[in-house]
Amino acid sequence: MTDPWSQRVVERFGRSADRYDSAAKLQRAMARQLAERCRREAIPRGLWADLGSGTGLLADDLERLHPGQRVLRVDGSEAMLRRHQPSAQTSCVDLNQPLPEWSTAPVLLSSSFVLHWLTDPARSLQHWFERLGQGGWLIVAVPVAGSFQQWHQAAERAGVPCTALRFPATDQLLDVLPGAAVRHRRLHRFSRRAQRPLELLRPMTTIGAGSSRHASLGSGQWRRLARAWPDADTPTLTWHVLSLMLKR
Repeated sequence: MTDPWSQRVVERFGRSADRYDSAAKLQRAMARQLAERCRREAIPRGLWADLGSGTGLLADDLERLHPGQRVLRVDGSEAMLRRHQPSAQTSCVDLNQPLPEWSTAPVLLSSSFVLHWLTDPARSLQHWFERLGQGGWLIVAVPVAGSFQQWHQAAERAGVPCTALRFPATDQLLDVLPGAAVRHRRLHRFSRRAQRPLELLRPMTTIGAGSSRHASLGSGQWRRLARAWPDADTPTLTWHVLSLMLKR
């Protein structure tokens, strides 16, 4: 059974489904990069499934670049899945649990900005890889440790808890995979600037990605955090995003 925090994550994303696409700029850019890489690999037709599909950013790009290939859109949020076109193939699944027993082994499993929300990202990644058919592909993008250094630094300076989500370490993810399976590996760095530090966090709240295992800060703590932000005149927030392409 999914833990209460994971259920709150799904519910929060569901409440943000109608405004997700307008604010998910980084997620959209990463989805396009993953889809383009799949196109260059000439992945065979068959069962393609997008895990944690959300509103379908990655699945849509995969279908656009591979005419005639359908992508099964898998997500834990019914509200997110309702944002897909009526003709889309969807499946509501708790991704903290084992994947369904499909009638055929997947040729491609894709996932973008999902693993870090799961209870055990490394175990889920290993399970997904093992569910591939022989010669199948797994392509993933996931924020990793090293992200949000400015936020962590500001919290330490201000003497307040850092409520940023804890991301998996790259080594933790790679350690559960056969080294020979890794066909592509890249660490992307994306930075966003804003006029005020707390504006950097607003897009995450807008898309439903503001869940934290920590108690919320009070208004005074938020003000102290903002004052302690590095380079407060030009505040920045940096993501480290790992992309992997694996072949079984």
